[in-house]
Amino acid sequence: MWKPEHRSAADRRGPRYPSDLTDAERALVEPMIPRAKRCGRPRDVNVRETLNAILYVLSTDCQWQALPKYLAPKSTAHYYLALWERDGTLERLHHALYVATREREGHEASPSGAPSRSCRSAGWTTTFSRRPRVSTRMRLLRPVTFLLGS
Repeated sequence: MWKPEHRSAADRRGPRYPSDLTDAERALVEPMIPRAKRCGRPRDVNVRETLNAILYVLSTDCQWQALPKYLAPKSTAHYYLALWERDGTLERLHHALYVATREREGHEASPSGAPSRSCRSAGWTTTFSRRPRVSTRMRLLRPVTFLLGS
């Protein structure tokens, strides 16, 4: 017989994986996700589950075919990942999560000190490019793992 403690243990409404968005994270991210187009067929995709699928792939480094069945289909998740990367949505999500992570850690929203350009005291010089090429996976994964506490 089902008892209240059994029902709460079997409840599937909360996050199932550490990479899943909580309600607070969803409230932070939701305004940045573009709305569906007014013309054409209405969007029937659950955007939260699609974003959960993208975050699952980015955080676990699994293949698209290995997505759990209850998340968005792999083709849908991959389509939205490519679309949001093209239109700049992922960059906005990254910045919002980065700022939230820094504030949660007790730091200012943007770093105040600039990284040093050389290591003269060690007797050798290293130069850094202004904007290193980093894949989408790494740009998204860093703030997401800090935000989720992994």
